[in-house]
Amino acid sequence: MKVLLIFAHTYWNDSKVNHKLLESIKDFNNVRIHNLSTIYKDGKINKENIKSEIDLLKEADKIIFQFPLFWFSTPSLLKEWQDNVLSDLLHGNESKCLEGKIFQIITTAGGEKSFYDSLEYNTNALLSPITTSFKHFGLKIENALCFYEANENNIDLNEYHKCFK
Repeated sequence: MKVLLIFAHTYWNDSKVNHKLLESIKDFNNVRIHNLSTIYKDGKINKENIKSEIDLLKEADKIIFQFPLFWFSTPSLLKEWQDNVLSDLLHGNESKCLEGKIFQIITTAGGEKSFYDSLEYNTNALLSPITTSFKHFGLKIENALCFYEANENNIDLNEYHKCFK
């Protein structure tokens, strides 16, 4: 299975947890890490980039969004990616090109799981606008993986690696 991991982090240079996660899969032959934070350093995804982004999606069997949960949402660069790439897909000639693929979210959160569970909207509800968007394009949605109280010493790499099999 070809996996495309689309990653974004507002403070990528200071990340410890996500650096460790990505480092742990860099040699997986079936995974392409597409780090928006290093590709689009200016924070802008232009029209000329959209076709290549869509081509990456079409090559993958599984698409994973990985990001730290910032203010109960994605980093702004990932939101820009969604606005530009998914809008182009929706209004273009290839709106069906993702049907049958798999989509999953992997996220890191600084707070305890009990904090998110105590909110009116738990983590799955917070992530539902993203999963609903991909469901709209005909993708099968897998359960999100969230690392709560995320620090480099308490992440479960075995659980993380299962997402890429």
